Amino acid sequence: MEHYNTRGYLFPVTVCSESEAGRFRTCFVEYHASLAGRLKTLPPKDQYLVFSETHLFLRWVYEMITLPTLLDAVEKILGPDLMIWNTRWFAKMPGDKTYISWHQDATYWGLHPPSVTTAWLALSGSTPENGCMRVIPGSHLQPLLPQVETYAPENALSRGQEIAVAVDERDAVDLILRPGQMSLHHIGIVHGSKRNESSQPRIGIAVRFITPDVVQDGTERQMAMLVRGVDSYRRYELAEPPRPGQSSPEGTVHAEAIRRMMTNLMPSDFRSRDRPAQ
Repeated sequence: MEHYNTRGYLFPVTVCSESEAGRFRTCFVEYHASLAGRLKTLPPKDQYLVFSETHLFLRWVYEMITLPTLLDAVEKILGPDLMIWNTRWFAKMPGDKTYISWHQDATYWGLHPPSVTTAWLALSGSTPENGCMRVIPGSHLQPLLPQVETYAPENALSRGQEIAVAVDERDAVDLILRPGQMSLHHIGIVHGSKRNESSQPRIGIAVRFITPDVVQDGTERQMAMLVRGVDSYRRYELAEPPRPGQSSPEGTVHAEAIRRMMTNLMPSDFRSRDRPAQ
């Protein structure tokens, strides 16, 4: 707790064995392959949507991100009542030019109080060569920095958010992880990642946890999933875990969860265009 509170991050935390991580990685590779045709029909800035909220319809994702070892670590940070606010896959394949600019999540998520932590679970090795996450220690203790929305095509963020002032990269720490390990980072920490310059993929999922008292700015009542403890506030519509064996976005839960979230996070942009295909 002292390290997390003062530095803004904690790593590595072992969640599962490398062999178990390999099993989950195979599941992701199969899911990724199944999207090949669909991705070709989506504009680049909408493609990330199919890699969001997969815990709502892929049973293996739900089981992976609710492993007791993972939740135990998050509980040490946030306390006994835990909700999953959002999940999103971040995969950089060899030769992929995707990067993530320096940014702070607290600037645009609209969550307060900041009882929020992101668990970044690696299913492959995450190294400086293949574009691991980098953080600026202690930056969460300072006022939020100004950011601009670049919509850069190779930026993996939804709006290409980028800190508008210089970041001293000499202070950066590489969050190096083995398969089955995760890092935890504060909603206010400055972080980003470079391109994959290696021959190895970098595959991981970001799981954003909140406590039930956290308020979400916006006009929509967002969906969340209670995974430990109780929800005494009822500020979110609670989604049920996917059924055993479920592996496709049946029904409207996935699309509706994304619609509500994007309406809250990007109201002018999301409402000004057609609803993207899911």
